[in-house]
Amino acid sequence: MNSIRLRPLSHLFLALFLTFAAVGRSSAQTVGAAPAVSKEGVVPGATAAAAPAAAAGATTGDAAAIAAGDALFKGNCAQCHAINDVVVGPALAGIAKRRPISWLIPWIKNSSKVVASGDEYAVKLYNQYGKQQMPSFQLSDAEITSIISYVTAEEGKTAGPASTQGTGIKPADGAETPGVGAESTSSKYIDILLIVLVVVLIVMVVTLVIIANIMKDVLRGRKDLDGRDVEQLEQRFDFAKFYKSPVVRGLAVGIFALVVLYESVQGVMAIGLTQGYQPTQPIAFSHKLHAGEHQINCAYCHTSVYKSKSANIPSANICMNCHSQIKTESPEIKKIYRAIERKQPIQWVRIHNIPDLAYFNHSQHTQVGGIECQTCHGPIQNMEVVYQYSALTMGWCINCHRETPLNTKGNGYYNNLVKLHQTANGAAPFTVSSNGGTECSKCHY
Repeated sequence: MNSIRLRPLSHLFLALFLTFAAVGRSSAQTVGAAPAVSKEGVVPGATAAAAPAAAAGATTGDAAAIAAGDALFKGNCAQCHAINDVVVGPALAGIAKRRPISWLIPWIKNSSKVVASGDEYAVKLYNQYGKQQMPSFQLSDAEITSIISYVTAEEGKTAGPASTQGTGIKPADGAETPGVGAESTSSKYIDILLIVLVVVLIVMVVTLVIIANIMKDVLRGRKDLDGRDVEQLEQRFDFAKFYKSPVVRGLAVGIFALVVLYESVQGVMAIGLTQGYQPTQPIAFSHKLHAGEHQINCAYCHTSVYKSKSANIPSANICMNCHSQIKTESPEIKKIYRAIERKQPIQWVRIHNIPDLAYFNHSQHTQVGGIECQTCHGPIQNMEVVYQYSALTMGWCINCHRETPLNTKGNGYYNNLVKLHQTANGAAPFTVSSNGGTECSKCHY
């Protein structure tokens, strides 16, 4: 008598399930292997701060002067001026023809002084734009000349979306940043593929259940089954017996204890951490609007990020450079007016706070190290309300020091250190840690 077994059916079902799971996982890894998210943020004044060296000695029209002028323009002028369009101030196209360089230099350095001198053109310009005073700029003659060179080189060009490479900011006309569109498309296809696989798997499970029931009905009608076949056919899953099994209960208790222990350790480790902290600010300022859509340079508002130990909160007069003319009826902007009228500072709520026991120099990281804003502050240009993106723990800082290579090119101070490092470590990069960046006294003294 042939013995009939239903077990191969369950084995087939298990094999199919594992196959589809493996296919889904490998597809997600292959198609979705997108590059790591860039840590570069809204391109800050690091380029602008480094521009004076490039601009020194440059002449009008020189390629080096134009490159330096590009950085200086974006860091100091682009918030109020465009080359071919009126923003807050006049369009700058043709400025070298309208005014000589000997007039432009003192005007850019201190426009209020030129207006006060009674210069006819300066007074006319001042009155034409609502008596809005242009801020004074501590730029050298060579730097101003390089800005004029850049403006002259850009005259007549079709205004296009500002470069956002490495920032994750979407250009104003809706064009995707290179690489971002492809990544999002790949992600969409992965989702579709996984949904299709899940649907196919569900259909297969339902089909197998129907086939199993049909086979059972057929087998029940047979008269030649022996005792083992009948027992196999009529067996039912006993959940109560399974639940009361000592092995199952032991596993459940063990898993529960591990989960409680893990959550307890995580809770203790998180004491004092403020990652994700997102307080409500007294004025609804949107970094997404200012740094993202309008691409205002970080250093325009936070003026000390490249030259001071601490990153400053912008004063109300910086806001007024634009908002004395723009959105003057906004309820949020009126809060700025009230603060100025009452001669009281805006009570911004601090978000990022390093303990006093740790020394941290902002300019050392941004100006010397060339660290971008997003490395520590996350995608700041996408935040409507700013929150603490990074953990800012000692371990987080040490990991960064271990992984971040130092830019030693052109700096003779590092020559011998780099040679010694290469002798001892071969091709391993010369990181901050290699230069003593993980020694206790670097941050605690």
